Amino acid sequence: MDEKDLKGIPLFADLPHKDRKQIAQWMDVVDVAPGKDLLEEGAIPHEFFVLLEGEAEVRHEGTVLAHLRTGDFFGEIALIETNRRTATVTTVTPARLAVMNARDFSGMRATLPTVADRIQAAILSRMTPD
Repeated sequence: MDEKDLKGIPLFADLPHKDRKQIAQWMDVVDVAPGKDLLEEGAIPHEFFVLLEGEAEVRHEGTVLAHLRTGDFFGEIALIETNRRTATVTTVTPARLAVMNARDFSGMRATLPTVADRIQAAILSRMTPD
């Protein structure tokens, strides 16, 4: 993937060029049709996702919890905290996604503390009831 694709993603936007370039090397880009389940609640996690274009919805036990848009990321909770997917994420529109495998996700968190802190903050906000 091209590191320029990550410049518009809030999680990565203000990182140095060399860090974004490394992250881009860890990620693949996939195009997905509407209605595709990207994550399934209860499944064992294998990837971390960033929505480069498009929209998706997050459901837990059939209830819609959130709508994701370009720039949002997901899949981190199960990789770090729970070892199982906590929700199902389904595309609502055609979507372009950056996907990182679990091993590279761990490497990113270990080598880029700024990104790790942002991801941890997102986990806390997502797991804390309103």
